[in-house]
Amino acid sequence: MNTLDSTIQFVAGVGETRAKLLERELGIRTIGDLLSHIPSRYIDRTKVYRIAEITEDAPALVQFRARVTGVGYAGEGRKRRFTAFVQDPSGAAELVWFRGIKWIEKRVEVGREYLVFGRPSFYRGTLSMAHPELETMEQALSRKAESGMQGIYPSTEKLSNTLGTKGMCQIIRNAWALVRDRIEEPLPESLRTHYGLMPLRDAYFNVHFPQSPEALRQAQYRLKFDELLGIQLNIQSQRTERLSKSNGFLFPKVGGVFNTFYTSKLPFPLTGAQKRVIKEIRNDTVTGFQMNRLLQGDVGSGKTLVALMSMLLAVDNGYQACMMAPTEILARQHFATITRMLDGLGVRVAILTGSSKQRERREALEGIASGRVHILIGTHALIEDRVRFDNLGFVVIDEQHRFGVSSAPA
Repeated sequence: MNTLDSTIQFVAGVGETRAKLLERELGIRTIGDLLSHIPSRYIDRTKVYRIAEITEDAPALVQFRARVTGVGYAGEGRKRRFTAFVQDPSGAAELVWFRGIKWIEKRVEVGREYLVFGRPSFYRGTLSMAHPELETMEQALSRKAESGMQGIYPSTEKLSNTLGTKGMCQIIRNAWALVRDRIEEPLPESLRTHYGLMPLRDAYFNVHFPQSPEALRQAQYRLKFDELLGIQLNIQSQRTERLSKSNGFLFPKVGGVFNTFYTSKLPFPLTGAQKRVIKEIRNDTVTGFQMNRLLQGDVGSGKTLVALMSMLLAVDNGYQACMMAPTEILARQHFATITRMLDGLGVRVAILTGSSKQRERREALEGIASGRVHILIGTHALIEDRVRFDNLGFVVIDEQHRFGVSSAPA
């Protein structure tokens, strides 16, 4: 089994209880999941403030060096709190804990100097920190010198109460020690060289423990590349599978309706781009594979005309077509324009919208079900269950992003 697939339960500092909590709160189940839990931001741990320097405009997280001058308790039951009073040559502050009091009171020693890290707030003009992280100065000075950039990880309220920033950093460091020499490189060296990608092992290390701002940038770039590559490969795999199973409709001929429209009904000559797009669509319709195509263009560039001529290809080959617009106003504009342009060609066009009158609705539904209607234009009413086509072969969705639906044109 791949080391990254190993459960996090046996990572030092996790255990069964925290493993269940991490899976429930963040979906982290394996070491690979843990390493893929990327910091949302970074702070500079090399900056140590004096208490007097910390104001209401200070960063969200700060650290300072101070000595404990006393401790105190207040409240009863669930409202009980433990306070450590600290001081440096520039001023004083209060450190407050509302939870885990029995654990923290054993680790706070009056007269000892600590490195305090947390979120500053002010109460009656005095600096206060709730549930800060503490390190004795001996521990802080013995830590390996690094860039000083520490990741702040996405979390939840329940998880933060059990495992703070320091705790998450530590278990990720422990997990890294288990797998750092076992991370396989999935990309060939030639590909990494071409795109300027650092090795995956180095990317994981530097995104969690940045050795410099540039190393962090390169690590983020590599991991983003891998994520995008995975998405693209998945899309390609789904497309290949879909094409192998889903045959499209064949439009083998360019018939009389299309040719008559092209020679006699065009309101203006086609541009080179329009001709190229119609040719590409025509080529797709004779492959036997399902077509999905996005046509982009500025307002007034002739997209509707291209869509109409594509629908005529379907009509000429014995299929029906439909066009779905995002609003009723636009649907009725399309209906009026297309009906006028097809006048005299024997192509029957109907419209169906949410506010269609009973007669209009009945004629549209009966027409498409019997095959008398060749082209149906409408709004999202076209995808209602009661809409039944006799032989639908081509679908056009105008401004598809407005619907959030999956289309499957021919």
